[in-house]
Amino acid sequence: MIVTIDGPAGTGKSTAARGLAARLEFDFLDTGAMYRAVAWSCLQRGGDLHAGSAVAAVAQSIEISFEGSRTLIDGQDVSAEIRSPEATQGASIVAQHPEVRAHLVERQRQLAASGNFVCEGRDQGTVAFPDAECKFFLTADPRERALRRQQELAAKGETASIESLLTEQTARDERDSSRAVAPLRPAEDAIVIDTTAMDSDAVIGLLERLVRERMAHRDS
Repeated sequence: MIVTIDGPAGTGKSTAARGLAARLEFDFLDTGAMYRAVAWSCLQRGGDLHAGSAVAAVAQSIEISFEGSRTLIDGQDVSAEIRSPEATQGASIVAQHPEVRAHLVERQRQLAASGNFVCEGRDQGTVAFPDAECKFFLTADPRERALRRQQELAAKGETASIESLLTEQTARDERDSSRAVAPLRPAEDAIVIDTTAMDSDAVIGLLERLVRERMAHRDS
């Protein structure tokens, strides 16, 4: 069974996906980390993130793998590095390139070809796994999303103003929603959940209940 969780940054989808996978005893596929990994690799090589063919060449030259919650590039743990602001912003830039998306979506399908997975990203329910049995799309108030990002950075000892985070967030949302290939939007059969007033436990609990209801109905 495949469960997809899509939505913009700051809606809590990564935390929800990891928590849901743990409760269901499913595997977790962090597709956002794959785009971050490509962006980070390009930046490390001094590449132009806007050069589609060059970025695609990098994406095809590296081996992205996962070990638990760790993301590896060619066997090197880059879990912390790909969470930098530069890699975060770069991920939505490289994700605009059709050839990059095609390569990574194919890789995602290979990884989730067997077993039970919770797949988190921005196009999981619409493009990567259109036949997934359970699809969710998380949303939240923009300022609340920026506040969550600010708290995430503070936990790492980094500081940023809400205003600057809102500006970056708005730009990223615009890129993700307006790109020609796989724009950020809910799948027609996705359940949309506003997480603004919900903590992570509440979100995970709701998702778990909905998935288990779907599983029970399927098996009845």
